[in-house]
Amino acid sequence: LQPPSSPYPAGTEQTAPHPTLMSPGEKLDPLPDTFILQPPVFHPVIPYVTTIFGGLRAGKMVMLQGAVPLNARRFQVDFQCGCSLHPRPDIAIHFNPRFHTTKPHVICNTLYRGCWQVEARWPHVALQRGASFLLLFLFGNEEMKVSVNGQHFLHYRYRLPLSRVDTLGIFGDISVTAVGFLNINVSSSGAKAWVAPFLLRSPELEVPCSHALPQGLWPGQVIIVRGLVLPEPKDFTLSLRDEAAHVPVMLRASFADRTLAWVSRWGRKKLILAPFLFYPQRFFEVLLLCQEGGLKLALNGQGVGATSLGQQVLEQLRELRISGSVQLYCVHY
Repeated sequence: LQPPSSPYPAGTEQTAPHPTLMSPGEKLDPLPDTFILQPPVFHPVIPYVTTIFGGLRAGKMVMLQGAVPLNARRFQVDFQCGCSLHPRPDIAIHFNPRFHTTKPHVICNTLYRGCWQVEARWPHVALQRGASFLLLFLFGNEEMKVSVNGQHFLHYRYRLPLSRVDTLGIFGDISVTAVGFLNINVSSSGAKAWVAPFLLRSPELEVPCSHALPQGLWPGQVIIVRGLVLPEPKDFTLSLRDEAAHVPVMLRASFADRTLAWVSRWGRKKLILAPFLFYPQRFFEVLLLCQEGGLKLALNGQGVGATSLGQQVLEQLRELRISGSVQLYCVHY
């Protein structure tokens, strides 16, 4: 994927008025230029959900190459604030071409706390059924601009802070050959403390690593681990330990037989019957959601299983340990 020449400024921008959910005068914080941009993804299976490593910021671009099927009805590209299944995450930017109506059009909108806001509508679609395309989403300080095949198409003003966006979702009738994440106009000042785990060579993220859980786990708490699988991986282990160093629950991925399993304190193994989503030299995201009665697991934005644990056991957990053939970029809890 090569960065295209920017189509801006070009032509007359079309937009529709809509309210904002951002605080008055709120600014987007630039992030350091030592961030790692994930490599391009080729031929993703739709629906496709992936973490945007480092999140979005002004000056970043997301590029989609692909084609619209001849019988396409609609598709959407969502820039989401998280990847949970329930509750549904906020969607800062919803880009939704619709071909099946008498007058094809494009909708942009924002989902906030489960409610869609006022639609912004464009009365024509620059994309054509049966034709290939190059979609470019360019993120500025106050709005997103979209170009189609090198021509400006629309802009959409942010209603939620861009800094909240960390997930890309692609759904519907679309064939995607490549997704690229491009970093331009990078600033190195003003970074917040929470972005530190994304920096290269952070000593706190050297594997194996250990992180304290001073208050244990409670319903609603989320553990997120993001990283890169090494070229010749053997295994990956995420374990939760109590004060007595017991391991009530462990998540283990074996690259030799491509299995993922929960391992109990007594060594009993329960296979997770889901596609094996860890691949050499590919990025991954493990999400553990604590709820009453146990933990729910999602990999790369897809829910894949759960394990049962009593609330008393969850509250007694005091340590998160990660080991194996991975390089970590973020541990959040």
